[in-house]
Amino acid sequence: MGPLTARLLMQRGRPKSDRLGKIRSLDLSRLNLLSEHLDPKLLSRLKQLQELDLSYNLLEALPPNLGLPHLRILRCANNQLGDVTALSQFPQLEELSLEGNPFLTVNDNLKVSFLLPKLRKVNGKDASSTCTQMENLNRELTNRVTAHWEKFMAALGPGKETKKAQADFVKSAVKDVCYGPDSLREFTQWRVRMISEELVASGGTQVHEADVPKRPQETTATYKPRARLMSLKRPDDVPLNLPSTKRACNSPSAQMEGGPSGPDSSQPALQLEPLHFLQCHSRNNSPQDLKTQLWACAFEPAWEEGHSGATSQTVATCGGEAVCVIDCQTGIVLHKYKAPGEEFFSVAWTALTVVTQAGHKKRWNVLAAAGLRGLVRLLHVRAGFCCGVIRAHKKAIATLCFSPIHETHLFTASYDKRIILWDIGVPNRDYEFQASQLLTLDSTSIPLRLCPVAPCPDAYLLAGCEGGCCCWDVRLDQPQKRRVCEVEFVFSAGSQAPGRRVDGLAFVNEDVVASKGSGLGTICLWSWSQTWAGRGSQSPVAVVVLAQLQWSSTDLAYFSLSTCPEKGVVLCGDEEGSVWIYDVEHILKQPPPQLAAPQAPVQILKWPQPLALGQPVTKTMVNTVVANSALTYLTALTDSNIIAVWRRC
Repeated sequence: MGPLTARLLMQRGRPKSDRLGKIRSLDLSRLNLLSEHLDPKLLSRLKQLQELDLSYNLLEALPPNLGLPHLRILRCANNQLGDVTALSQFPQLEELSLEGNPFLTVNDNLKVSFLLPKLRKVNGKDASSTCTQMENLNRELTNRVTAHWEKFMAALGPGKETKKAQADFVKSAVKDVCYGPDSLREFTQWRVRMISEELVASGGTQVHEADVPKRPQETTATYKPRARLMSLKRPDDVPLNLPSTKRACNSPSAQMEGGPSGPDSSQPALQLEPLHFLQCHSRNNSPQDLKTQLWACAFEPAWEEGHSGATSQTVATCGGEAVCVIDCQTGIVLHKYKAPGEEFFSVAWTALTVVTQAGHKKRWNVLAAAGLRGLVRLLHVRAGFCCGVIRAHKKAIATLCFSPIHETHLFTASYDKRIILWDIGVPNRDYEFQASQLLTLDSTSIPLRLCPVAPCPDAYLLAGCEGGCCCWDVRLDQPQKRRVCEVEFVFSAGSQAPGRRVDGLAFVNEDVVASKGSGLGTICLWSWSQTWAGRGSQSPVAVVVLAQLQWSSTDLAYFSLSTCPEKGVVLCGDEEGSVWIYDVEHILKQPPPQLAAPQAPVQILKWPQPLALGQPVTKTMVNTVVANSALTYLTALTDSNIIAVWRRC
């Protein structure tokens, strides 16, 4: 398609007219238009245009001076837009469509809400929730920039308010004023710059803050004690409808029990405080919903590739027919994806690098979610749509995980007792995935947890199963595309059969594995290298146990442990609503010469009840707890349909 012409505009415009100034609606969709084809001189002649459709073109940007003062409806779906600031030229815009622009993120959604005060609908949905989120962020950023101004000017001293000092303030504010998750950093820096420049222009006396309406305080409902046991994810469980909002409660500091133990007893325990309690998966947004199951959560990969110490505070949770993406700092549900009729059991992140048609490299954090229906949905979270669906298994998928070294390799484990390795590939020009099956791994029992072997993740895969712990060879240079378990592990001395169910499994470092379920009341730390070196030609193989960690004496199952390798920490919830935290750094540095008594946790983080929730909850089961890589946030999922977020003080 070449440049637009007046004749084409009149052909596609409504009502039909021989004068551009009388056209009120114009359809320019599916013309393969590039940004340079939108001639401002020509389009500015559409003085009465109210509706413009630019969908299904190749636009990377909108010209900043199109001159359409009465435009109320704009459709730009399925293009390659990478910026929304040019939309500010349409102050009367009420409806906007931006679906299928995968390089637009939640930052751009917030910018749209800020730039277009009359906007009512975005992508066919009510824009009020995004507007509220933007207003909350704007209020907090305004307060922080103002406080930064006062501190900056106090340090500057009287009589030194030069233009250079003012410019330095703006740079300082953009650098130092932070709020919200990493995923919103682009928006926050954009607003901080605007606020600080406005503050400088007014001499520090005025900042126009967006009006924030007072919302009524939410009523506190009564939670009844839940006696039903947290069961295994059953394919016959009935999926539930979910709300679109969250419920949050402030709370006092969490109760701590226990203290430092072991050789590192001089180290103080972590100081953690409960930050948010969210109920964003409940049916019909009802606080009385205690049936919607929450199954898994995973922190988003850090956005700054190669940045030392970079970590994410954004976590994805799944339960019922929804996947939520939550900012742990603010408690805001950034995104929610629903699949009616589904019940999600597992989520996993990967970071992809794609190249646009213009040759630009873009980084995507893609979220995979799977569950009851045996389907894997690949979600482009920041753009807010599902990029592809893999029909992976005929039965429910219990868990999934991405390879830590091959960003497109995804393992799925199903109730059909099979694990399949997929290559999801990279999306095509329509941003769709075409997955291919690489391997099928057969198991003798249902796989519950998957764990690529840390020192050789491209060679071996560990799985905690209903019948024990198993290992498969997953090297792709081997001819067999369907393989049986290569090694089964036993945890008790003298046993000739695999152990009982293993429902917790994770590497603490390159060699040490933490597993749970082989014995009551303990978590086992064992050496992969020593165990593997002594396997010989026989299976099962006894693991080389380095230490045991004291855990709850419950005989209940399906409490998933997790690790924070950067900090040498193991975490696990229990049936009493507690989070057990173990510092195993000394074991990693120098394992004890002989197996000693189980090591106690450095602390037990108690669920802050009933004061925190304001209701007589007597028992809360924490079935999943995950920390981000810097151990600044902990996210716990409970059997009372509540997501809890703790923050390190």
